[in-house]
Amino acid sequence: MSQGLIHHIELYVSDLKKTIDFWGWLLEELGYSPFQEWDSGRSWKLGETYLVFVQAEDRFLDVSYHRCRVGLNHLAFHASSRQQVDELTNKLQDKGICILYTDKHPFAGGPEHYAVYFEDPDRMKVELVAPKLIRTQIDKL
Repeated sequence: MSQGLIHHIELYVSDLKKTIDFWGWLLEELGYSPFQEWDSGRSWKLGETYLVFVQAEDRFLDVSYHRCRVGLNHLAFHASSRQQVDELTNKLQDKGICILYTDKHPFAGGPEHYAVYFEDPDRMKVELVAPKLIRTQIDKL
């Protein structure tokens, strides 16, 4: 049953081309597939959920996005493993994408929260989180 699961999320962006370059690569790395395409937007889908990015009209570009204002703070995605977090971190760095909280990486969310935090072209925070380790896995580290 899909009741209550997120159907889709739609985000307005300041520069659709930069957004497509950033999110297209990232979402496809995470297993999403291109879903919809039109002049002012694109979407990617995984299972029954899809993310939509739409070019904001010029008249609404006077105030830029900031995650500390009322509204969306960030999007967090599940990683398959710590290794995937590490691999994606390296790819993000190779692409020159701003990694956040580098002084605490990969434990910026706490000692049991293995993740990478970074920003999209509009400076929206994005997070990729590894599954929590079980006690036997922790003891082997």
